[in-house]
Amino acid sequence: MLPQIFKGIALFTPGGDLIYCIDPSKRGRWHMHLCVSLQELLGLSEPPHFLVPGYTATVDRWFDPRTREVKISAEIYPPVRRYQELLNAVFKTENLIWQTAPWTEEFCNPIVIETYRDRFPQLWQERDLIACLDLSQKIASLDAQEGIVPQLLENSQISPPTQTRNSQSSHTYVLRLFVSGDRRSNEVILERIYHLLERGLGHPYTLKVIDISKHPEQAETNHVSATPTLVRVWPHPVRRIVGQLEDIPRVLQILTSSS
Repeated sequence: MLPQIFKGIALFTPGGDLIYCIDPSKRGRWHMHLCVSLQELLGLSEPPHFLVPGYTATVDRWFDPRTREVKISAEIYPPVRRYQELLNAVFKTENLIWQTAPWTEEFCNPIVIETYRDRFPQLWQERDLIACLDLSQKIASLDAQEGIVPQLLENSQISPPTQTRNSQSSHTYVLRLFVSGDRRSNEVILERIYHLLERGLGHPYTLKVIDISKHPEQAETNHVSATPTLVRVWPHPVRRIVGQLEDIPRVLQILTSSS
């Protein structure tokens, strides 16, 4: 039986395999966990981060203290929109209509994805795989490997604040956090960012963490010259916050700005 309050994340392969997780604590680095688990399941040479965000879907059940009701936000990206019935089955959301997430080919260009086929042929095989990730074990495993233990929200009934939620529309944020250097410093940055996003953003989001010491080409592509840098790549226009992530009101203002 599913918990009443949770965040659910699904990651599909181009061949239609599904790996998903259900997180009542809302504290995981979901897409990282799913990509690593998919690597382990299919014997890939590395996690298929290139599938994010285009091959993902997100459902968030949260408690609204004003109405005292549980509400649901669910978004799906166009390449996997045909799997809504399957998602409703695994997340027990009945006949929920999933909202199509804002998306451009810049973030998951089919031509670019196709270039990975020779390197990751397992992702294009049709094996009807459906796997549910034990998130508690994966968090412990990855934290032990990386030395990053974000001690995050223990209270799962946290509602997005009124000033950042538009009841007439729902959209998702695609964010990239660029870090480099000392592992302990990165741990502090990650903890701060997850607190900020869970408590204040008020919409579903995907967050990809990129270490520019390992991936300098990503820094060049995204015009990042210093760390930490938080980039809002969607919705447009692109927004960058360089350093000074301690000022939470300022960071939220920039992230949610529409101009």
